[in-house]
Amino acid sequence: MKKVLFLGVLSIILVLAACGGSKADQSIEKKSETITYKSENGEIKVPAHPKRVVILSSYTGDALQLGVPVVGADSWSMNNPNFDKGLKNAKEVSDEDIEKIIALKPDLILGLSTIKNQDKLKKIAPLVTFTYGKNNYLDQHIEIGKVLNKEKEARAWVTDFKKRAAKAGKEIKAKIGADTTISVAESFEKQIYVFGDSWGRGTEVLYQAMGLKMPDSVKKAAAKAGYYAVSTEQLADYTGDYMVLSRYKKAENAFMKTNAYKEIPAVKNGHVLQVDANKFYFNDAMTLDYQLKTFQNYFLGE
Repeated sequence: MKKVLFLGVLSIILVLAACGGSKADQSIEKKSETITYKSENGEIKVPAHPKRVVILSSYTGDALQLGVPVVGADSWSMNNPNFDKGLKNAKEVSDEDIEKIIALKPDLILGLSTIKNQDKLKKIAPLVTFTYGKNNYLDQHIEIGKVLNKEKEARAWVTDFKKRAAKAGKEIKAKIGADTTISVAESFEKQIYVFGDSWGRGTEVLYQAMGLKMPDSVKKAAAKAGYYAVSTEQLADYTGDYMVLSRYKKAENAFMKTNAYKEIPAVKNGHVLQVDANKFYFNDAMTLDYQLKTFQNYFLGE
């Protein structure tokens, strides 16, 4: 009788222990569903495996490169042909489309620190923002990797990109000359701009990653703002031996028909690389890969 009673009590203890263990396991599992990201605004709990990300500025290519699903993105991203595949089922949204964003049921929202309605967005999903330029272009990808719980993958990409870009830069210098200058210009809304070494349009790849030379005139003019507005007549003074010209297909680009433009040495020598501005605009990981490949094709024929 005592033996039966003992076995009965033991069975109850084992059942209770199993239940307790199950609850503990559930608690651990629940905790693992989120991670804590140390943002520039403090610690934020974000999903450990985000499945429905909305990106309101700049970082779409970083998320796509890391294989994270994006369900909503800003107009600039939606108009980028490089992102077509990754954004096939995504919706275009802005920081003012609160109802549209709610309908997308995001589990994470990313954007620049300047986006509007942040208090409303925080009520929809965890919101992480970044101040443009606070991190350099490669560190920014690593930060996105941390938010998306893919820091290891992000760091691996950065290491590989730096290696590939350095190799390409060395080969390009050997071909065109180490002192040969390259400028980057863009026509936007009837104004022409030239850019420094960290304003998208391939500038990070050319000057930082590949170590190619910027014209001194551009370096001085764009030192403070990162870009500098010039007239068609002034453009020659800010054009290197080669020029990367970022163009929007629907833009007028009438300046290209002027004598002032046609007489620029780089233009006369056929040293102008025209690129699609919508593809070249950003400096996210996916865009950087595209820019590097474009430069390799142009300068090295790869």
